[in-house]
Amino acid sequence: MFHIIDKIPHGAPVLIAGPTASGKSALALEIAQRQGGTIVNADALQVFENWRVLTARPSVEEHALAPHMLYGHIPFDGQYSVGHWLREVTPFIGTTRPIIVGGTGLNFRALTEGLADIPPTPDAIRNAANARIADKGVASLLAELDCETASRIDQNNPMRIQRAWEVLQNTGRPLAAWQDETPPAVLPLDQCFPIVMDAPKDWLNARIEQRFDLMLQNGALEEAQANLARWDADHLSSRAIGAPELIAHLRGDITLQAARAAAITASRQYAKRQRTWFRARMKDWHGLDPSN
Repeated sequence: MFHIIDKIPHGAPVLIAGPTASGKSALALEIAQRQGGTIVNADALQVFENWRVLTARPSVEEHALAPHMLYGHIPFDGQYSVGHWLREVTPFIGTTRPIIVGGTGLNFRALTEGLADIPPTPDAIRNAANARIADKGVASLLAELDCETASRIDQNNPMRIQRAWEVLQNTGRPLAAWQDETPPAVLPLDQCFPIVMDAPKDWLNARIEQRFDLMLQNGALEEAQANLARWDADHLSSRAIGAPELIAHLRGDITLQAARAAAITASRQYAKRQRTWFRARMKDWHGLDPSN
């Protein structure tokens, strides 16, 4: 897949999006080593300090090969949103050659299309949303959204539904209304070289299974053990794929084999949602088949 590097203009900012386990980090590191640049994380879960193995953050050795930013700098119980990320990534635009890499499509969308300046959600409203979901399910939140907002969000993604509901409760205005007042983009597509991994399903599924087994070999279970005493399913960091499953195993609820199978299934389902999202919204990006 490294053949695409020959097409990248030297010095141009690079964006690399793609589903989990598709080789994004490896490509970013290769670009940085060949052409120079700072690798900047655009993954919503790799920002948390407590899940290095399970979120596949770059290793210490990889960090030594090129500058890496916005990895593991948020505490385990911290809040983090697309708005947080956009504010943190903006200083790298124009001051360095950023190679922005990750699997969170909304981050790239905010970067290249702009993001509405929505006030932060108070803890009380987020707690109310979590309680409603636990009691009645996420569909109860979706039912209270306006039609325009509901038509714009990914209704298969509980996080997006909860976010839209929280915005409405906090501001009294629908998310769609805020989106219609979006400011200019920080980094428009025509000012960078955007790459999206279009990984074949079977190839990616095999990679996901192999990678989770490698995570177990490299200490994922021990990492979960270190998080066991402070585990809270409502923390954003707890959404790391594999974390709930390994915690359930450590609590004696399921076997390690069952935890492994459930985590691999969850990762494959997530990759499917990512591929669908990227194909629908990143048609103007440079497509790259990482299996070649």
